[in-house]
Parts: sequence; C-alpha cells; structure tokens
Amino acid sequence: QVQLVESGGGSVQAGGSLTLSCVASGLTKNMNSIMGWFRQAPGKEREEVAGIYRSTGSPYYVGPVKGRFIITVDNAKNALYLRMNSLRPEDTAMYYCAAWSGYLAVAPSSVDYWGPGTQVTVSS
Repeated sequence: QVQLVESGGGSVQAGGSLTLSCVASGLTKNMNSIMGWFRQAPGKEREEVAGIYRSTGSPYYVGPVKGRFIITVDNAKNALYLRMNSLRPEDTAMYYCAAWSGYLAVAPSSVDYWGPGTQVTVSS
C-alpha cells in the first residue's frame, strides 16, 4: 500500500521561504516513475506546481513558480522536497504530494497516489 505524507507547511510573509517535504512508503523502484506537487486554493481547481522523474531528477515547473520553486527527490530516503522562495500571496493553497507515471506535466486525474496535503499561507 502506497502512502504519501507531507510536512513543512505553515504561514509566512510575502517574500519568505518554506520547504515542503513528502515521505513515501510502499513505492518500489519500478512504480510511479514521477513524483510532484500540486496545489489547490479555495474556490479553484487543483493544479500541478512541479514534477520530477525519480530516476533522473529531471524537473518540470509551471510558469508562475519557475525561478522561485525548486523540486528535488532523495530516492534513498523515499523523500520529495519543494523549496519555495520569494513566496507571494497567490501561492496560498493546500499543497499535495503526488505520484504517477507517464508525463511530467499532467492533470490531477492522471495521478495515482495523493498525500493528505499541507497548508501554505502567504500574507502580504
């Protein structure tokens, strides 16, 4: 059974930084070749923020977070991270760790496994 558990969310002022972590259990080397982060703000659809190939570490970022967020993976620890810099109020959302296969950029319907989420709140 695959489980993803996020941590590291919180409240921060605009311009600040946070690092989200996700620990995965039950994922084998050949399962779900991609991990990533999605977010969902109140009243909005869930959207992908970043994804990374577990084997190569090659990342993908959506436009609004490029140059501000960094996604990394530590396969030895079965862990995924998202370093978020220069945070903006519009980054406020519930952030979800996810695992899937196929393409780096996907819709939420393509995700196989979800974590419960961690809240990030950015005040101006």
